[in-house]
Amino acid sequence: MTTAPAPHDRPLLPVHPVGSGNRHGSRSHLTCYFRCGNACDRPEPNRSDNGHIQDEIAKAVQRRSVLKGAAVGSGALVLGGMVGSQAPAAASVPPGTPATGERAAAGDLARTAFRPVAPNKRDAVTTAEGFDHDVVIRWGDPVVPGAPGFDVRHQTPEAARQQFGYNCDYVGVLPLARDKKRALLVVNHEYTDEDLMFPTGAYSAEDIARIAMANHGMSVVTIKRGLVPGSWLRERTAAKARRNRRIHTETAFTIVGPAAGDERLRTTADPTGKRVLGTLNNCAGGTTPWGTVLSGEENFNQYFDKSGELDPRYAAEYARYGITGTGSRGWSAVDPRFDLTTEPHEPHRFGWIVEIDPDDPTSTPRKLTMLGRFKHEGANIAIARNGRVVAYMGDDERGDYMYKYVSAGKLDRSGTAKARRHNMTLLSKGTLHVAAFAGDGTDDGVFDGTGRWIPLCSDTESFVDGMSVADVLIFTRLAADRVAATRMDRPEDVEPNPVNGKVYAALTNNSNRGKAGMEADEANPITSSMVRSALGEPLTSASGNRNGYVLELTPAATDHAATTFTWDLMLVCGDPAAAETYFGGYDKAGVSPISCPDNVAFDTTGNLWISTDGNALGSNDGIFRVPTKGPERGRVQQFVTMPRGAEACGPLIADQNRSLFFAVQHPGEVDGATFEDQASTWPHTDDFPRPSVCVAFRQA
Repeated sequence: MTTAPAPHDRPLLPVHPVGSGNRHGSRSHLTCYFRCGNACDRPEPNRSDNGHIQDEIAKAVQRRSVLKGAAVGSGALVLGGMVGSQAPAAASVPPGTPATGERAAAGDLARTAFRPVAPNKRDAVTTAEGFDHDVVIRWGDPVVPGAPGFDVRHQTPEAARQQFGYNCDYVGVLPLARDKKRALLVVNHEYTDEDLMFPTGAYSAEDIARIAMANHGMSVVTIKRGLVPGSWLRERTAAKARRNRRIHTETAFTIVGPAAGDERLRTTADPTGKRVLGTLNNCAGGTTPWGTVLSGEENFNQYFDKSGELDPRYAAEYARYGITGTGSRGWSAVDPRFDLTTEPHEPHRFGWIVEIDPDDPTSTPRKLTMLGRFKHEGANIAIARNGRVVAYMGDDERGDYMYKYVSAGKLDRSGTAKARRHNMTLLSKGTLHVAAFAGDGTDDGVFDGTGRWIPLCSDTESFVDGMSVADVLIFTRLAADRVAATRMDRPEDVEPNPVNGKVYAALTNNSNRGKAGMEADEANPITSSMVRSALGEPLTSASGNRNGYVLELTPAATDHAATTFTWDLMLVCGDPAAAETYFGGYDKAGVSPISCPDNVAFDTTGNLWISTDGNALGSNDGIFRVPTKGPERGRVQQFVTMPRGAEACGPLIADQNRSLFFAVQHPGEVDGATFEDQASTWPHTDDFPRPSVCVAFRQA
């Protein structure tokens, strides 16, 4: 284990200057290329005239034109006259005080005091002092009983379809009803990095494509408790791991919901439009009250190339989804369905929320068309006061939207087999909405405002002029464009807090924020140029929203079925010494620097846990604990940092707050790295890096 030095015993690592190698913060060119196909190299796909959430703050800045006595760089929120409205809370609170002020139970990560991890560039998972971590499962470890052992120089697609896939992302843990010692770990495998996975010259291009395809998808793995409370290990006994499963590009999925069978979902291999092989670029996800897992298909557009012209019928639709036919993975050479010229409908079969039943390895996974098609980060469930199921979702693209689905039927909590069958239908009949935000434009000292959920369609009726229900669901982005939804800065994980009833969205960043046509507003606010403007200085080239923020949404009457809400920016991330940052009103002298929030989770006290992706402040990514209420609201404390080049994924607080599960994605994905010249060897079991799932816990 690597423990942390004191939290503030060293200055922040320097911010990477433009042109120093990384594309976005700590994210390398390799990550941009393999994960999303260099999406930032293309114009923002949303070319509508809809307002950005930044438009609202631009209006607010005009109203709040005078700074009120607080110097830039102080601990208060300063932007066009706004000063943090809550009194500083950290000055009298020593480092390591439990987040709630309550006595911490043994190993309770929600309340246990810890000294925050300092920013660092180590090639290690670094936990706060007094905590440890285990590597639960690594890329290539056996999943299906009888799977062959992993040999990086003798990989095959057949073996990969039985082993833990590459670049783990979402982490879910489902307890087993009759076995208190074991649980099911469910993990996404988002994408592959062929430069780091394969020794140069050892494999043919066809072999690389087939093996990479097999490394996408999901894994279901049985885990068991370790000796130390909060620790977990992979179950290696085949008889006790009978639920283990690998889902990959040859796994059959059923398409369900109103769009199933639509002509635009039909292909040569599937003339019914109701059966598709595989799931691609799975990012975040969530669990349902009935024990299934939802997983989001994100940057699916990059997997398709073309052998000739594209179908002109779908020119607008392809463009809106970034589908260009310039995918460079070469998959069409081994599977012709990835050739857009011959199979123009195949990309319409990706970009959905998928649902799997981890308890039944023989079950057929489903793609849920009622939740819309876009670059899903994930989907997370809340229950409305009337018992209806609500799913919150984000479309992870610059300038795209936040969504909510409300079921027509109500959750059956009786726990019977019949109830579960009923609950499995709830995500196919209901109403899909998209969010519109407005800043309040008042000088109240915070970024906040109101909003409404605009209905797009139900399972039987479209609410968008000129579009059918199937149109809305297959081309959801185009439908949302028509109803004046609010364009956001990469809305990623959107999750309801089960304790306070609010909803939290990680809006990771937007490097183009502040440029012409992408000005700041109250819900997508921050560039250093805005602070300069507020000071009366001339605007220069904008730095962009480099560090992101966390949006807090409160449904009307705290009812998730409500069609209106209020919102505020709980966190405006970045260097605490920077004027534009804000931490829920907490004294900025007492917080950890945080950049590029990606995924969020909650413990049983309602604390927010945030993982980051692409830290623009110069250090490795990490995971942070943040209280959402009381005098320590907004107190960001870094709990763990990732190895060199890696992103923090997950996270998940489980086992009565004793366990923090997280995925270490793309360790060593640093520009210039190759299999023969690796930038990381984490988890240091081989001479090459292996993306892995870890669990952190209190030391015995």
